[in-house]
Parts: sequence; C-alpha cells; structure tokens
Amino acid sequence: MTGNNHKRDTIDQLYALVANEEDARVCKDIPEEACQAVPRNFFLILASNVLTKLGDLLISPKTVLAWVMSAVGAPALVAWLVPIRESGSMVPQMVIAAWVRRRAVRKWFWTLGSFGQAASVVAMAASVWFLEGYAAGGGIIASLIVFSLARGFCSVSMKDVQGKCVPKTRRGRLSGLAATIGGTATVVLTVLLFWDRGDPTLAFYSLLLLLAGALWIIAGLLFAGVEEYEGETGGGGNAINQAFRSLSLLRDDVPFRNFVITRALLLGSALAAPYFVVLAQKESDIGWMLGVFLLASSLASSLSASFWGWAADTSSRKVMIRGAGMASGVCLVVGFTALWLGTDIGSVWFYPVAFFILSVAHAGVRLGRKTYLVDMAGGNKRTDYTAVSNTVIGFLLLATGGLTALVSMISEVAVIIVLGLMGLAGMFSAIRLKEVTEA
Repeated sequence: MTGNNHKRDTIDQLYALVANEEDARVCKDIPEEACQAVPRNFFLILASNVLTKLGDLLISPKTVLAWVMSAVGAPALVAWLVPIRESGSMVPQMVIAAWVRRRAVRKWFWTLGSFGQAASVVAMAASVWFLEGYAAGGGIIASLIVFSLARGFCSVSMKDVQGKCVPKTRRGRLSGLAATIGGTATVVLTVLLFWDRGDPTLAFYSLLLLLAGALWIIAGLLFAGVEEYEGETGGGGNAINQAFRSLSLLRDDVPFRNFVITRALLLGSALAAPYFVVLAQKESDIGWMLGVFLLASSLASSLSASFWGWAADTSSRKVMIRGAGMASGVCLVVGFTALWLGTDIGSVWFYPVAFFILSVAHAGVRLGRKTYLVDMAGGNKRTDYTAVSNTVIGFLLLATGGLTALVSMISEVAVIIVLGLMGLAGMFSAIRLKEVTEA
C-alpha cells in the first residue's frame, strides 16, 4: 500500500510540474469526482497518444506509404493515400458518434479502435511481404480504408474522454507534449533505421509496419486503464437518424458553423505536403530522400508541438491564425519560386526545409483547431461537434483531394499556389472566430 501511495505521489509531483500547478489543482470543465484521478489519467492518455503519434509518423502516407507504393510497383495509387487516410476516418463519424453517445463510459471505443488500427497495419505489412505490383498496392489501400474507419472511433471518443478526464487549460499541453515526445522518438528511430542504409528493402518496410502495429496494441492496453467516470448518454436513438439530425448544428449554431468553415479552408496545410515531396523526387534519390523527409516531419513535431500546445491553452484561436499564416506563406514561397525558377531549384535541401516549415505550421493548425473544438463545447455537444465537423471535412477532403489530383496532372506548382491561397483565406476566417479558452 505504501508503494502505491509513493507511486501516486510521484505521479502527482510530475503532473504538478507539467501543469505548472503549485497549490490548488485546476479542475475546470470536468466532473468533480474526476479531479483526483487527473494526474494518472493525464499520463495514461499522454503515453497512449505518444505511441500512436509515433506509429502515425512511421506509416505516414505523405512519406513512408508513398515510398512503399513505389517500392512494390504501384506508384499510380499514391494519389489516393492522403485522401483515404484522412477522410476515411471522418466521413462516418456522425454515425459513430451516435453509437458512442449511447455509452456512459467511452474509453473502450478508443481501445478497440487502436487494436483495429494495429490489425490494419499488420495487414499492410503482409501485403508488402507476400504480394507485389498493384495486388500489393490494392492490399495496402484496402488495409488503409479499414485503418481509417478504426481511427474514426478513436477520434470521436478521444475528445470526449479527454474532455471528461483532463481539465480545460491543460488539454493543449497534453496534446503538445504527446506530439513533442512522439516526434523526438521518431527522430531517434529514423536516424537508427535510415543512417547509411541506402535504399530500403521490402523486408525493411514490412518490419517498419509491424513495429507500428505493435505500438497501437500497447497504446490500446494503456488507454484501457484510464479512470473514466460515467457521462451523459442522451440522444442514443437510431444512429443514422441521429446523425442526420446532428447536421442541424451547421444551420443553427453560428460559432460552430464558422469554425467548420475555417477548418475547411485550413485543409491546404495537410494537402500541400505530398506535392513538396513530389517536386523533391524529381531531383533527388528516392531512397535517400525518404529518410530526410521522415526526419523533417519528426523534427517538426518534436520541436514545435509543445510550444503550440502551451500557446493553445492561452488562445487556441491565435494558434490557428499563426499556423495558417505560416502554412500559406511557405506554400506561396515554394509555389512562386518553382513557377519563376523552375522546379529544379538547384539545392536538394530546398524542399525538405520547406516541408519542415510546413510541418511545423500544420502542427499548429491541427493542435489549435483540436483544442478549440474541445474547449468550445461540453457534454454530448462535444461529441456532436467532433462528429459533424469531421464528417463534413471528410467529404470536403475527398472532393478537394480529387480536384487537386486532377490539377496536379497538369502542374504540381499550381496546386501548391492554390492551396497557399486557400490557407491565407483560412487565416482571415480564423481571425473572425470568438475566443473560447479561459486562462
């Protein structure tokens, strides 16, 4: 018993250090009975997020999966990776949210979703190892669809569990720490895996995917230990009918509608990244550049996420504004530079550095809008906000992704410029949003 008390005291001290609390513990916007479990829950959710963020970077469709597709001989399928990875987890979320809403304790949806992602990644590894050509590519795409659907359960339930277990003004730093630690771990792993290894083999890709799958299994087991108290279960009727009724939020809730419009305009920070990679591939060795871009993505997360997280606890709106400004700026610089000088800039570091800056900006956009969404609502409204916004954005992402794929057949540079202008509009839209964070 003494050992357990000592362990609890250590966790409390670490939490006080991370949360910058000296005397009274902050317990804003969570049930009173959940206050004592905050430190333990904070670190369990943190550890789960770190593991999944590390897994996300190891199977990133913008870098790793794109090279896997080329390695197995299915390069034409690369264009579908990002739209499927992002929209597949978003489109069904209104229906998923109606199912989640029926349960007073929702952590199990996240745990099962994590296990589903692990199984999907293992299936990708099997496709790489046992199949070839477009059969292997098709197996990866099919596995990615299942992966994205499983991720949808995690996305809906995570915001709800985090909203019940982690106080307001502490959620941004939780997400920031997770991204920083996960990014740092990926930097170390990238150096170990790619240092002086030449062009990766299919066996290497398979092992990389299996490692990512193991991370999701461990994350699911850790998240199952979160002490979540029962919450509201209203609106647990027919899932599809409830899902369509939730769409009325876009008509009736003006602040929420403005947020969805802003988020839609900020899609450019995610969609532009693969085109930076495409331009870089035209002048550099593919095997060598894989490690460089993965390292750039990892460094961006590890160096910027905690800064964005702490800033989001002060004003998530301003984080979105700054991230959008950076993203649109780097897209316009790269686009117009390539337009005037040609895509062969003359330096192999131009695109990786630009990719790094874009990744830093995207981390701010992503963390800012996630924290903004959690803070602007409570109870079941938080679940509805998450589901409706993700579903709408999922459809818009498919449409935008398909359009940019067509335009890219003519000019990747034009796509980057258009996405930069889109991000600029998103920045001005974010300026119009109301502040929701209370210090």
